[in-house]
Amino acid sequence: MPDALGAPITPAAPEPPTTAVQLNHTAVLARDRRLSAEFLAVILGLEVGAPFGPFLPVDLSNGVTLDYYEQRDEPIQSQHYAFLVPEDQFDAMIARLEAVGVTYYADPNHTEPGRINRLFGGRGAYFDDPDGHNLEIMTRPYARP
Repeated sequence: MPDALGAPITPAAPEPPTTAVQLNHTAVLARDRRLSAEFLAVILGLEVGAPFGPFLPVDLSNGVTLDYYEQRDEPIQSQHYAFLVPEDQFDAMIARLEAVGVTYYADPNHTEPGRINRLFGGRGAYFDDPDGHNLEIMTRPYARP
């Protein structure tokens, strides 16, 4: 059966069943979704995807999407987003923060400006996005008891 333009409709392949719980996407509130999505994408070396309804997505390499959603009329509650990044890209991310004039910190309370941490044998840093979300880049996941 053809679509509205006369092209044949190919049915989508069925998705395999999910066998484990995974985070697929989350909405990130922003006063300006484009500004915030592009900020994150530039710092992490990613790309902003095409708008999807009211959302502007940034896809991460593990299949999770951050869907930026504008909230202009109410205050935005700061959230924490931590990104596990490749060791060989960490210095470039720090350099991009410095290039755009964003201060990074060794700690989540932002008391050690211009420093990184070396937790769990890796390196890490915290910084704010344009909406005050506390972002973290780290090269080693935290060891859990």
